[in-house]
Amino acid sequence: MAVDGWLAHHAVALTTLDPDVPLDDLEPLRDIIGGARVVAVGENAHFVREFTLARQRILRFLAERCGFTLLALEFGFSEGLELDPWIQGVGAEADLARISENADTWGIGELLRFVRGHNISSGRPVRFAGIDIPQAGGSLLPALVPVAGYLQDVDPDAVPLAESAIGIAARLAGGSGASAVPARAELGTARQDALTAALARLRLRFRALEPLYVPRSDQHRYDTAMWRLEAAVHADDALRATAGLFDGTAPPADLSVRDRYMAESVRWHLSRSAPGTRVVLAAHNNHIQKHPVAYDGRLTTLPMGLHLHRTLGDDYFALALTSTADRTVEMRPDPNASLGFTIADTPLGPPEPGSVEAAALDAGIGPGLIDLRPARAAGRSGELTRMRTQSTTLTMPVPDAFDAVLVTPTVTMQEGIGA
Repeated sequence: MAVDGWLAHHAVALTTLDPDVPLDDLEPLRDIIGGARVVAVGENAHFVREFTLARQRILRFLAERCGFTLLALEFGFSEGLELDPWIQGVGAEADLARISENADTWGIGELLRFVRGHNISSGRPVRFAGIDIPQAGGSLLPALVPVAGYLQDVDPDAVPLAESAIGIAARLAGGSGASAVPARAELGTARQDALTAALARLRLRFRALEPLYVPRSDQHRYDTAMWRLEAAVHADDALRATAGLFDGTAPPADLSVRDRYMAESVRWHLSRSAPGTRVVLAAHNNHIQKHPVAYDGRLTTLPMGLHLHRTLGDDYFALALTSTADRTVEMRPDPNASLGFTIADTPLGPPEPGSVEAAALDAGIGPGLIDLRPARAAGRSGELTRMRTQSTTLTMPVPDAFDAVLVTPTVTMQEGIGA
């Protein structure tokens, strides 16, 4: 059977992406994910309305019918701790802009408001957790400032070291890594190295003085401050790696540090949750896939999904979101934009031969859900070797990288996204 016919045989048609209508057409998803404890829901581009709607609908299904109680998002770990009470219904809806001024800028405000509304009206509330480095590498301050506050209580002698790191980090703070990388370059090598050294010294002191810190606070406060510090350490290295990628000096897979931090953050939250907690994990396809990410044949990243699959096995399930549309939303570098980039509705050519999008288009699938595991079991991974990511196409054995894929025939750029 040709690959398009095989996909049609293993596809489930979806009636809608509307998250507010009945969920019966998603019932096959229950059997597809099985007993997986972490179900990752991707997207092949940020700022796509169809993907936001699909995530809302899948989250509602998994919460209401499958007992999932935690949403982990590609969002700063430290910032997520501040946002969770609002997600649970504390305060007014308008408080989101104060608690997380970048939520709407990053295009996740609609999803966050949906989860808050679900928690207020549903008997099945969902907790919220950030898993990423602060502001996608845009600023170390959301992690470092709370660390300095913690040290004020448990180790005042270390506060000047934290404040020195904060002082340098403040000079490169921006809306995202795209804006922070050029700001970091302007610091010069001496200040870059001073920041890295201060963070390393803080990290070593935290680890060495845990027996002193914990009695002066408690284990949870210590663990939280420690993981915030790790976020800053990883963000600093991610900025160095990104700069190396831009100037061509980065060794292969140098961007993996950020993804490893995200994977460990998922496990951090799991280890502190009730037994049996099930997690919906929302992040870009490039982060959730179980196969290494390579651009133009060059190994770029060992993604979060690869790390989680290694540690969780079949308890980790990766669901990609992609589209057969003739357009996508692209992020274009812009040094004058607050995030370091702007977004643009971008035309696409036909899906490439051998891609999951081409096979889905030939099979007339969309919107639809395709279970890829039978293809992997049947040794057909070599027949689906490409998948779109933003305006390019990556080469990979798709059924090895993902367990399932949701395909939509349209792409609409989200409105109201700040730049």
